Amino acid sequence: MGYGKHLKTFTILAVLLALAGCGTGGGLGIGNGLFSKRSTPGQVDENTLRQRQNTPVEIQNRERRERGTVWDLFAGNNDPNVTVEVNKYIWNASLDVLNFLPIEAADPFSGVIVTGYGRPPGGGRPYRATIYVQDPALDARSLNIALMTQSGPASRETVRAVEDAILTRARQLRIADGRL
Repeated sequence: MGYGKHLKTFTILAVLLALAGCGTGGGLGIGNGLFSKRSTPGQVDENTLRQRQNTPVEIQNRERRERGTVWDLFAGNNDPNVTVEVNKYIWNASLDVLNFLPIEAADPFSGVIVTGYGRPPGGGRPYRATIYVQDPALDARSLNIALMTQSGPASRETVRAVEDAILTRARQLRIADGRL
């Protein structure tokens, strides 16, 4: 019989603790609930609001909302500061034309391709390139190339010839894609 009496006391205590946790202050009412200044339902004093906003969970949630995720790129958000659009024909043409250069980094979301030094077929001088595709239009303004040799920047004529080759290849890819 003594065991049943303790079980009943324990059950009543557990129910009371659960009910106390359902209050607006959370927990046993110390600080924000029973022993604090009373507030009307839906009204929260400034200290309580400040405490709630500075909890580790709220700070993490705020940081997560501000930072976003990779899935935000596909959410259809039209903010140009969040989404980056890259012309796929210029991107692929850049990879085709400069396929003799080893790729060190490529980021299709930002439109940047960085290559290492490589020699063109039949050429003697090694080159290194950084390609930036900055617009979704199939246009010369969408392409920006920095071409380097081991002794410094490549000549304007060489850079212009590479840009022309990439844009010509991009147009060929676009025309071939239109025949599908």
